[in-house]
Amino acid sequence: MTADQGLSAALAAEHAAVYAYAVIGARTTGDLRATATSAFNAHRARRDQLRTLIIARGGTPAEPDATYRLPLTPSTAAQAVELAVLVERGVTAAYLELAASGDATVRRMAALAMQECVTRSYGLRPAIEAFPGMPARPAPTPTATASS
Repeated sequence: MTADQGLSAALAAEHAAVYAYAVIGARTTGDLRATATSAFNAHRARRDQLRTLIIARGGTPAEPDATYRLPLTPSTAAQAVELAVLVERGVTAAYLELAASGDATVRRMAALAMQECVTRSYGLRPAIEAFPGMPARPAPTPTATASS
């Protein structure tokens, strides 16, 4: 995959993320809606950054689809969190190819974008999954405590 193809893939992921967070925001309230609104704005900013970068490199950025097929339509707060975590993981994966780019500017932007996505995902569901091909972290072993 070339850097230009990677930028286009990341842009497509950002378009989908903006759509998904609009749905999440419309179906939540309170702190979760504030979190969704913040994520929506962050993904819009990354989308705009990618569009600008693609244009600067002589390309034509793809427009968003009119609608997207979501893996689930949230009707509860738990489902909204589930969708948001899926979105963040998907966007992280889209930037992964760009993190290996020979272009230092693209590489840095991709690394920062992935960091933001992982931070948002962890804030919604504080769990870290093992990288593909790596063993899962062992469960903590209970330690004996001295009683008085």
